[in-house]
Amino acid sequence: MEEFEVSDASKKTKTIYISTIFSIALVLLMLGMLGLILVHAKNLSNYVKENIVLNIIVDEGAKETDVLAFQKELNANPAVKNTQYVNKEMAARNLTNDLGEDFVNFLGYNPLLSTVDVYLKANYANNKSIDTLKASIAKNPVVKEVIYQSSLIDMVNKNINTIGLIILAFAAILLIISVALINNTIRLAIYSQRFLIKSMQLVGATRGFIRKPFILLAALHGLIAAFIAILILLGILYYAQREIPEIVILRNYTEFGIVLLGLVGVGIFITAISTSFAVSKYLRLKIYDLYR
Repeated sequence: MEEFEVSDASKKTKTIYISTIFSIALVLLMLGMLGLILVHAKNLSNYVKENIVLNIIVDEGAKETDVLAFQKELNANPAVKNTQYVNKEMAARNLTNDLGEDFVNFLGYNPLLSTVDVYLKANYANNKSIDTLKASIAKNPVVKEVIYQSSLIDMVNKNINTIGLIILAFAAILLIISVALINNTIRLAIYSQRFLIKSMQLVGATRGFIRKPFILLAALHGLIAAFIAILILLGILYYAQREIPEIVILRNYTEFGIVLLGLVGVGIFITAISTSFAVSKYLRLKIYDLYR
């Protein structure tokens, strides 16, 4: 009879631990998805900014060697990500492809001018930096005119900042909720062990000795839950990339690795801390309070 009771209690304990692990894994999955949203939002912001084009109209009398030397000078500028030189012939071919007919034959000449398209780094994609760069570029004798849409740049930066603040606010709220959920899940799991904790204390075990195995077990549960969350997250990412191949442009393995390592760290840290507090609570309670 006693063996049956021990076996039944052991099964209940295992069931509680398994449900705790999966509950924590689901919460960590939410945090992981939020982390990836933040990372992808940042990468999307940079992608949009770095595709804003600064068009430099080349003077018609400029020699191509001078233009190429000017392009090389631009590429050395710390604000410039890359440049693309489009001569008159290439511009005509591009426009012909867009129009679907040869406008050069119709007009009898090529009215287009050569251009240098400048793509800026994300940190410099703002009107203040562009105005400084524009003033510097305009001094070069091969430059006829510098064109960019200041209103578009203002709108892009304003919208990105607004969306960023909304995502950060949502992230903070979700983080608080996640910590609270994990903490409550751990407390419920420790609640089922309250009599064991008090029994160990009554036979003379120190508080540190009692807490240690519970904290180590909780850290292990946090690690397992994190790996479960990571596996599910990888599956979601694989499916998303298969359905939306374009998402690959936002992928950054370093940041992705940081998010996954962050999940492992959060899983271990929160479960260990919550367990320590929960065990300490039952160590402070009187015996008759355990039945309430």
